Amino acid sequence: MRFMIMVKATKDSEAGKMPAEELIASMATYHEALQKAGVLLDASGLQPSSKGWRVRYANGERTVTDGPFAETKELVAGYTVIQVRSREEAMEWARRFPAPFGEQAAGEIEVRQMYDLDDFEPGSSMDRFRNIEGANH
Repeated sequence: MRFMIMVKATKDSEAGKMPAEELIASMATYHEALQKAGVLLDASGLQPSSKGWRVRYANGERTVTDGPFAETKELVAGYTVIQVRSREEAMEWARRFPAPFGEQAAGEIEVRQMYDLDDFEPGSSMDRFRNIEGANH
């Protein structure tokens, strides 16, 4: 089972404020523990939304809008992807996640289970995705 731990953005992260050395050290310790346990698949911080864009789809049209985006509570500042045996194991790792902006700062993470190819009905389209997945491993 794969889970994504998403660090929700704040005004500081959207302003491009870099984390303190103490926070970087605690994040490194946490991610080293994930790696040692063999559950870490990927992790990264994201640049502020001012360096990104959104593509909206409506009525067969695509509209591109450059950042920044006003609602920080809707934005993700970083993520960690883990592969574990159960929801409970993912919950335990999430509880250990360091406070994303420091122990005294407000912050939030969100954890969501990712779909696996076996969650979808079999078919030729899913076979194409299996071929892509096999080529990437």
